[in-house]
Formats: sequence, structure tokens, C-alpha cells
Amino acid sequence: MFTKQNSVGIFGMDAYMIEVEADISDGSFSFDIVGLPDMAVRESKDRVRAAMRNMKYRFPSGHTTINLAPADRKKEGTLYDMPVFVAILVATGQLVGDFSDCAFIGELSLDGELRPVNGLLSMAIMAKECGIERLFVPEENATEGAVVSGLKVYPVKNINQLVKHLSGETKIEPAVPVLLNESTASIPYDFSEVKGQTFAKKALEVAAAGGHNVLLIGPPGSGKSMLAKRFPTILPEMTERESIDTTKIHSVAGVLPKNSPLITTRPFRSPHHTVSSAAMSGGGTVPKPGEISLAHNGVLFLDELPEFRRDVMEALRAPLEDGTVTVSRVAGTLTYPCSFTLIGAMNPCPCGFFGHPTKRCTCSPNAVSKYLSKISGPMLDRLDIHVEVPPVKYDELQADGKEETSAKIKQRVDIARKIQTERYKNENITCNARLTPSMLKKYCVMTKEAEQALKSAFDAMGLSGRAYDRLLKVSRTLADLEQSEKIEFSHIAQAIQFRSLDRKYWE
Repeated sequence: MFTKQNSVGIFGMDAYMIEVEADISDGSFSFDIVGLPDMAVRESKDRVRAAMRNMKYRFPSGHTTINLAPADRKKEGTLYDMPVFVAILVATGQLVGDFSDCAFIGELSLDGELRPVNGLLSMAIMAKECGIERLFVPEENATEGAVVSGLKVYPVKNINQLVKHLSGETKIEPAVPVLLNESTASIPYDFSEVKGQTFAKKALEVAAAGGHNVLLIGPPGSGKSMLAKRFPTILPEMTERESIDTTKIHSVAGVLPKNSPLITTRPFRSPHHTVSSAAMSGGGTVPKPGEISLAHNGVLFLDELPEFRRDVMEALRAPLEDGTVTVSRVAGTLTYPCSFTLIGAMNPCPCGFFGHPTKRCTCSPNAVSKYLSKISGPMLDRLDIHVEVPPVKYDELQADGKEETSAKIKQRVDIARKIQTERYKNENITCNARLTPSMLKKYCVMTKEAEQALKSAFDAMGLSGRAYDRLLKVSRTLADLEQSEKIEFSHIAQAIQFRSLDRKYWE
């Protein structure tokens, strides 16, 4: 007997519909799975057979052929166990019904329990787009899939529960969707805990308001990491689209928290400086998302920036410009989104005290030069804001006055972002940092005084074309924070201050 059931496959973040066809005929016993399966898919026959035997279902004694169509696409993973099981039951007459509006996804254990799979959100979205009305998934994946509106997602504990539901004996209640505003996640940090560092706080406010990348330079203990960890607390709330896109990446990578079916707080990734280029960009036999993709719509913090391998830092250059990263392997070429804010932190020299007001630097000039040269010119150009974080004075630490809270700073950031959202509503960008060269002239209108200041700075500082563009973008953000339609002289002057440290240290 022949039958077919619906399932969904995934390659990278791209999901596609799969038809699981089952044909059972007389003859000597055999069980074959075809359709370009990998080893995990081939092993499905052993898992399904053991689960059916242990749960008292009859396994066919003749020749069983399972085809995963389309047969020209590589199938990987364990997510086809459930549809194979359902197809065999229907083909042998142990389950009767029309399941054309259903899709099945899930891994079977040998005792018939369902285990979760990765990438469920992408697959649920594809199922909805292809007209599937009911999606049956492992219980742990159900709330993730229920994010897709208009799709009934049923949490399945084991195959007995599934069969009873499909035969009409006992109903499974669909999973309840998790709304975006139901998030209880919080960040246990606040800018009010940071004493002093007024200029650095202002720089991070500008970075948050315009989506700009930042480099923090200062001696050990000055508060660079402390500032960076609090940066997410002043970022705008995630939109529904951003939340879903971020969740898809984390789901595919298999790092989605069990209690968070939908990521509603901006990611903060802080890889150690020993990270490899593949771990940063993405890799594996079938490429998985790397750190830069896991930071999509959030923050990538690289502490001790010069300690990262040169190839790792240079691998960031193209993603910082394009907002995507392409990973090529034998199994195929995949492109993952990686639109993030980069915050780099570093000491000014190996010992950390070059330029310190009270402590003596023990490094030779050659050692300082060699240390700083680990950050290439092209990489510096891609960091919009360079900020010196000086050591905090004793009086600042002991001051009784309350520092400004993250909530207060975020109010100003939200106003600036709202201005940008309205300004770029007809463009394919959301913030000033994403302005293309063709948009600069249209949206970065300067006064004559501001234009003259920019010209003088360009000639005096020997800026590159990319640095000029980024200076304009930061100036646009400073103007938005003051709700100014045009870029004024003061905005250009302050943006120049945020770009001067590379001349101090890398001259």
C-alpha cells in the first residue's frame, strides 16, 4: 500500500516542504529510506522500528520503502522520525484518516517518546506559507512553533498520544502562542552603577541611538567591560520582526533557551579571544551560525580586542559592511544575517598603562607599536566611535550624587530611533549606521558652518572615504538626539571628538 505525509526540512535557515512517501509490498523483509538521506536519517528506520515494537504497534513484515521527496535535496537530522512513523501506520491500516492539512516533525526515542529538534521556528513559518493548518511537533518545541499566527501547533509527548489524537480518541490542545510583550527577561545591569565616565556614556548613548560600532580604549579597571555589559539596557525594544529573525538563528544553532520560545531581549555575545574564525563566522559540515550571527539585532562585545587572532578580526570586515555572512562548505553555501553593533575594548599597550596619568608604562615603544598594529587600519575605519576610558578618580567613586539610569538614557535613544524610523520608512534601513553612500547627501544635510568644519577635519586628519561617511552618520545621530533637522557645527565637532583617538594612538 502507498501513502504520503507532509513534513518540513531545513538547510541553514531555509526551510522547505518534504513529502514522506511510504510504499509497503509483499516479499522478504527489508526497510529502505531513499531521497538523499544522511546517516542520521538512515538510522531513522531503527528508531522507528524499535519505537513501534515497544509501543505495541505492528511493523510491516514485507518490503518497506520510504522516499523523502524532493529526492535531489540532501536530508539531514532526526526530524523525519515522526512523519515516517505516521506514514507506516497509515500504509498498514493501523491509522485511518486524511492528514493532508497536517505536517509532522520530531525525533523518536526507542520507547516512543518525542525529542526536540533544532530550527523549528523556520520550519513552522514554511509550513504556514505552504497551507499547512496543523503542525505536530515534540512538546518542548511547541511554544516555539506557536509563535506563527494562524497555525495550530500540537505538542506531542509520545506516539501513543499522537495516534489517539489523530484517531479522535483523545484530543491534544494546541500550544498557546507567546506574545512579544509577555517577556519576563531582564538584564541585571544599569548605567547608574557606573561612576564617572561621562564622555564614554555619551558615546555609548550615541552608538545606541544610531546603531554605531564603538572602540573603548583605556587602562585595566577603568570600566570598559562594565560599560559594554550595560549597553543593551539602553537599546530600543526589539520589534516583532527582529524577535522572530533572532529566534530563528538561535533555534537553528541549537542554543535557544528552553524557557524562551521567543527571544525578546537583544542578544549580547562576548566570545573569548581564543575563538576560531569558523566559530566566529559560522562553520561545520553543514554550516551553523557563528557568534556574529548569534549577535544579530544585538551586540557583539570583543574584550581585549588585540588578543583576537588577525584572521578572526579581518573576518568581521565584510559582515560589518554588508550585515550578512556567507559560509561555504562542501555541503553547500549558506548566508546568515548578522546586523549587530560591535563594541571592542582594549588596553593602550601590553601592560595597559600607556598614557596613564599616575602609573608608569613599562612597555618599549616598539612593543606599544606592535600591540596597536594588531588592529588594522581598515578595521579601525569600520568602528564609528573611538572613546578613551580614563581611570576613575577616587572622588568620583565616593560621590553621593546619583548617576543617570539606563531608563533615562533609553528615553532619549528611543526618541532618536523613532525619528530615524519615520525618516527611513521608505528605505530598506532602520538607523543611521545603515545609511548607504547614495543616501548620505539626501539625509545628512549640513549647515554651511558644519560643512566647513567637516572639510577642515577631513584635510587635517587625512580621513579615508569610509571614515568621512561614518563621521557624517555619527553627526546625523547627534542631530537626531537633539531633534535637529540639520547637522549643526556642534554635531560635527563632537563627532570629530569621537574619531580622534586613532590619531593619538595609531599616528
